[in-house]
Amino acid sequence: MPLPLTPRHHVRRRRAAAALFACAASLSLLSASAPAVPLGIGDRLFPHLGNPGYDVLSYDLALTYSGRNDQPLQAVTTLNARITAGLERINLDFSHGTVRSVEVDGRPAAFTGAGEDLVITPGDGLRAGDLSRITVRHTSDPVAGDREGGWVRTADGLALANQADAAHLVFPCNDHPSDKAMFTFRVTAPEGHTVVANGLPDGVEHTGGATTWTYRTRHPMATELAQVSVGRSTVVHRTGPHGLPLRDVVPARHRAKAEPWLARTADQISWMEEKAGRFPFATYGMLLADASTGFALETQTLSLFEREMFTDPALPAWYVESIMVHELAHQWFGNSVSPRTWSDLWLNEGHATWYEALYAEEKGGGSLEARMKAAYRASDGRRAAGGPPAAPEPPEPGRKTGIFRPNVYAGGALVLYALREEIGRTAFERLERAWVTRHRDGTAGTSDFVRLASETAGRDLTGFLHPWLYGATTPPMPGHPEWKTAARDAPPARRPVPHAHRAGVSRE
Repeated sequence: MPLPLTPRHHVRRRRAAAALFACAASLSLLSASAPAVPLGIGDRLFPHLGNPGYDVLSYDLALTYSGRNDQPLQAVTTLNARITAGLERINLDFSHGTVRSVEVDGRPAAFTGAGEDLVITPGDGLRAGDLSRITVRHTSDPVAGDREGGWVRTADGLALANQADAAHLVFPCNDHPSDKAMFTFRVTAPEGHTVVANGLPDGVEHTGGATTWTYRTRHPMATELAQVSVGRSTVVHRTGPHGLPLRDVVPARHRAKAEPWLARTADQISWMEEKAGRFPFATYGMLLADASTGFALETQTLSLFEREMFTDPALPAWYVESIMVHELAHQWFGNSVSPRTWSDLWLNEGHATWYEALYAEEKGGGSLEARMKAAYRASDGRRAAGGPPAAPEPPEPGRKTGIFRPNVYAGGALVLYALREEIGRTAFERLERAWVTRHRDGTAGTSDFVRLASETAGRDLTGFLHPWLYGATTPPMPGHPEWKTAARDAPPARRPVPHAHRAGVSRE
């Protein structure tokens, strides 16, 4: 997610680390007679997100939209999961909806709520190695109340913004990026509405004044990247590099103004492919939501933007395009290669900010070196305010998006700049391609990046990278001994980061 120019425009199957799950997995063996409790997999920033004891293989979401975005949707969510530890109960992340019934492997199961978990007790316990099918009939409420994320109510319908911990406000799930799965969406809406979701279309069925649209992903996806758009929209189709199907979703009345921007996506994909290799998914496009969200979001294969960003003539072209490239870069960095834990967020946002800055430099948005020098000057203050890039401080209560601080954006990009200065441009570019190739469709963490960087450079870079990633102060910049940080003279007071900063870093 990139940051805006002005306050108005605040813009292989998972391989989770055994250490992350070890303490939480033991909790999954609680007796069915014990009180239901919320569980988690022990993420440092979101300890109650995710659930131990199973690995979701696929989701099937059936949603029925009434035509009013202030009314709950009727929903059926079906999960196919591999059980990884003996379970007498199954915890799913879910809140902000009414559960009507639950079945496990076709048989009714008891259920209750605990915190933001749906706790299910099947008739028989589940054994490690079992394949299980869980079906939940529920509502999905687009009126979020005081919660951030989930459904976004637009002028003509709905869209989704689930990052970082809001997918479970929409549907029952294992709401952690370490558990990626395949998705099928079946969304029914009144005639006159258009539905688009992640992945490729797989049929449209008209019945009695309503239409059901089906989409399927071709690659596994984290729950936070799910996208469903319902509205009176136009879908604009074109072809990208290598015959890649592109489709953009635009409010019908704004299509003409948006078209010049939409037409640039194919060239931007070609530009990113030169840097990071072949586009990792089967389709791509932009969703222009007619809503004031305060951010853009890299939902997989269908990035979410505010419509106004493409219709406001005050925004410079280089800025709009660099934001587009930021979300596009996430398709490689953050979507195809997802963070193993939320502390690894800098791998997503640092890389997206890096390519945003490279692209902006080409388009007249200032030099990369000048931007990195400014980020360096601010770096100590940002570390003091929110932690180092790879160890951000936990969010404040009720402010889950508070993890999206400048130091995982500009600070993450600064780590990459330092690394390129240290190992040279050729080795760095080889590392970038190797990273997205080795971990494609999977998850990876900071230690994986340090290891691969060392392998690529032919020497151990742990001693170099760890102070950049985890240090309380910013190390000297290779090749730029004259660069100084402002905070070394006058450390700034610690203060909360505004909600708008979930969208990224401003131009330095």
